[in-house]
Amino acid sequence: MSAKASIDIAAARELHERLTVVDGLQYSNWDRSVFQQLHEGGVHAVHVTVAYWENARETLSRIGEWGRRYAAHGDLIRPVAGAADIRQAREEGRVGVFYGFQNCSPIEDEIDLVAVFRQLGVFLMQLTYNNQSLLGTGCYEEEDTGITRFGREVIREMNRVGMIIDMSHSAERTTLEAIELSARPVVVSHANPLFFRDVARNKSERVLRALAGSGGLLGFSAYPLHLGGGSECTLDAYCDMIARTADLMGVEHLGIGTDLCHRQPDQVLGWMRNGRWRRVLDGDEPESPRWPAQPAWFRDGSDFPNITAGLLARGFSETEIAGIMGENWLRVLEQGIAPQSQ
Repeated sequence: MSAKASIDIAAARELHERLTVVDGLQYSNWDRSVFQQLHEGGVHAVHVTVAYWENARETLSRIGEWGRRYAAHGDLIRPVAGAADIRQAREEGRVGVFYGFQNCSPIEDEIDLVAVFRQLGVFLMQLTYNNQSLLGTGCYEEEDTGITRFGREVIREMNRVGMIIDMSHSAERTTLEAIELSARPVVVSHANPLFFRDVARNKSERVLRALAGSGGLLGFSAYPLHLGGGSECTLDAYCDMIARTADLMGVEHLGIGTDLCHRQPDQVLGWMRNGRWRRVLDGDEPESPRWPAQPAWFRDGSDFPNITAGLLARGFSETEIAGIMGENWLRVLEQGIAPQSQ
């Protein structure tokens, strides 16, 4: 290793230690070792998924489980009620936790449950997962019919109570209509641009421009199936993608949402894809789906400093890196989760 490389690594590490780092989406198999990895990676807050296909009762149990985790691991993690708590978590040397839904299934068909779950600390909700929902169309449906009548009401209610609209798994028309209907910033917490990898989960340039116009944010995914080159994607390629997206959206609308599912067993992947809505996997999928290997530069939460180093090497300024690694998420949270005055 050259002296210049050593100086660059040292500079990146020093910069990373000064940042406030937010991961905009994870569904890891939460235990103390995972919390320690986040702590080692200098992460100060993480958006955790508490529902995929769960109904209201099941989601209450998922939220309740976090109370036990705070009691057992309070030296490493803490609940977050607002953006200020994330900065406080940084000062305490802990990881702040805030909740989100990757589907609208927890509210079932009852609009009052939006406010109930917001009161329980849910900051974000996707209007759809991969399928058609009561609110809109998921990204894997053949026909995108847009936001439903119920969806319009839920968007208004989410705006009112301060729950951020997340369109990570939604189809294009549905996403664009949600952005147009929402009076508050909309996010895609975990996806990448379609130009980086042409898959249904990634987002078109039209969507990305609209997202920026809403004042919202794109959280860049590190999940291999969203990456150009998959598990072999390089850090240089990942940071090049971020640079190109900055030209498209503005660097102030960029964040990180790794979609890391660290240490989840393979059967969880089947639950995520199939829930209770089908008996067998799609015909073009393996009989038993398996998690793809993470890229070498991002194996788990301890590797967050690598992203900072990659952005610094790519030529981003320290202020821009601070935004991408967490400050932009903090701004969107500050704007998005406060209830509107009645």
